[in-house]
Amino acid sequence: MPLPPPSPSRWLLPGLLLLGFTTPAVAMPTGPGAFCAAYPTAPACQGTQPACTYCHVAPPQRNGYGAALEPHLAPGKPRPLTEADFAAALPAALRAIASEDTDGDGAPNQFEVEQGSLPGDATSVPPSGVCGGGENPQFKVCQYDPRFVYRRMLSDFCGRSPTYVQVATFLELGSEDKQRAFIDQELDRCLQSDFWRGKHGQLWKVAHPKIRPVGSIKSGEDAGVIPLADYYDDYALFTWSQTDDHDARDVLTAGFYVKRSGSNPTTYTAANSVSSQFVEASRRAGNMTSAWTLTSFVMFTALPRNAASQMYRAYLGLDIAKQEGLHSVPNEPRDYDAKGVQAPQCAACHATLDPLSYPYRNYNGLGGLPNRYVPNRLELLFPNEVATLKNTPEQGVILGQPVNTLTEWARVAANSDAFAISTVTDYWKLLVGHAPLPEENEEFVRTWQAFRTTHAYRVQKMLHDLIRTEAYGAP
Repeated sequence: MPLPPPSPSRWLLPGLLLLGFTTPAVAMPTGPGAFCAAYPTAPACQGTQPACTYCHVAPPQRNGYGAALEPHLAPGKPRPLTEADFAAALPAALRAIASEDTDGDGAPNQFEVEQGSLPGDATSVPPSGVCGGGENPQFKVCQYDPRFVYRRMLSDFCGRSPTYVQVATFLELGSEDKQRAFIDQELDRCLQSDFWRGKHGQLWKVAHPKIRPVGSIKSGEDAGVIPLADYYDDYALFTWSQTDDHDARDVLTAGFYVKRSGSNPTTYTAANSVSSQFVEASRRAGNMTSAWTLTSFVMFTALPRNAASQMYRAYLGLDIAKQEGLHSVPNEPRDYDAKGVQAPQCAACHATLDPLSYPYRNYNGLGGLPNRYVPNRLELLFPNEVATLKNTPEQGVILGQPVNTLTEWARVAANSDAFAISTVTDYWKLLVGHAPLPEENEEFVRTWQAFRTTHAYRVQKMLHDLIRTEAYGAP
């Protein structure tokens, strides 16, 4: 079925795309680059790109900022504009409305762009930069405070506050360098706790929206009334990938499974096979091909758009229903399953979504041979569907890059900026309490870039960086 129209959205996080729609069926994927060329220091362009909701409520409907740009976009050119004309005209149009206040919040557009707030949303205003006032006998208000971090860290990672004696002992360390070293030591200890990594611990909480458990159809331990698949396997692999010296990309790329055992401490052990999983080793792509993913997101579907969109959203932070992460593929969508996705109101999203879905072609959910890779699955299991269904390719495209198989899809995704950004965002929201704010963007970008490079996708090392940020450590 065509995707429903998206609901209006406020600020969308890094890794997203700005699309300039001139008609419902025409997108301008050149927009992000042109925007960031005009505003290279804007927070929205620091390792990321703005979403189409920067200028639109829901394409083609423009917000105030997008509507103000329109008269300045090559006014002498016929509509709809070509991608080349749009990209050439956008910088001048941005300059033309730089001093205007299109959302009426009192801040000029250019100032909002440069400060990280939204020039088309009156509820999004630039950070004031003003912090508190007066003395606080407990903490260094608006500054990084090791004592505050110590108390907060024990609560977030160990699940308890420090005792009076512990706080007194911490303060006796004296220098801030010694206090920070002690915090690092305590963080590593807490990261081994069941509060952090055990069954239903903090890491399981991070995994909930990715796995989306349904207890009534769970198999294995704590089985439901209709046991179809065991999502505890998915939690085990996720937790493995986020702990110790393991690579976080394993959650998408692992050709192995993980077994959980014991408690206090809970241990996770890699295994070549488990009784509840059926995909052959050469076709495995971490939690993308688990029995639970195939059961709950592929189900009886011929073209598993739901599985592809869920993986894109869960692990890259890109929600196609909100026009995030759109990379329109030429001559798409083909509509092999005759669902009407070539309709103007559907095509802009499905030109990205359908090529994302093709690599799932031969992964079966329910019916026939469940939760397996089945060569020629469509021909075998859907012989009475539309004649064009069998023409669905296994080759697809993700983030603009062609891939031949789902395992290639997983590797491209796991190595992308979007994966690193989404991973760090998960922990930022868990620990700081909200998605990165504009005034936190510099620290956020530095953290996710170090996670990808310096720390080689090791979450435990990244968390040491995160708790050193002012966003986390300034009361």
